[in-house]
Amino acid sequence: MAAKQKKSSVIVGERKMSKAIATVKPGKGIIRINGSPIDTVDDEMLRLMMEEPLTIAGDAAKQVDIDITVKGGGPVGRTEAIRQVIALGILKITKNKELHRMFEMHDRNMLVSDPRRTEPHKPSRSSAGPRRHKQRSKR
Repeated sequence: MAAKQKKSSVIVGERKMSKAIATVKPGKGIIRINGSPIDTVDDEMLRLMMEEPLTIAGDAAKQVDIDITVKGGGPVGRTEAIRQVIALGILKITKNKELHRMFEMHDRNMLVSDPRRTEPHKPSRSSAGPRRHKQRSKR
């Protein structure tokens, strides 16, 4: 008699230069970021941002185990990438349309990646910025 296989999925979330890759499977609600539990994040504001999808989902979040690997970018970009992966992971396992609508109404960036990126600096003005010109004197 064959044992029932647990279904797992890989989900990717992006924000600015940060990329979060998550393995999502049915479980007990355990979420690890780069091997550490989500509760060990020091900055309270960033931790609360990461936990937003969990609070919105309520009991549905306790049915999913998520292992997240996040790279690149700064702290806020990483946080928003993690937040996106958590929301998408919960939706992937639970397949709840009402929850999808709740995430979308709260913040659409939980479900859809933001395509905006910083503009690269142009040659000969590398420290001044991409569009700044030399100041001119009128006299």
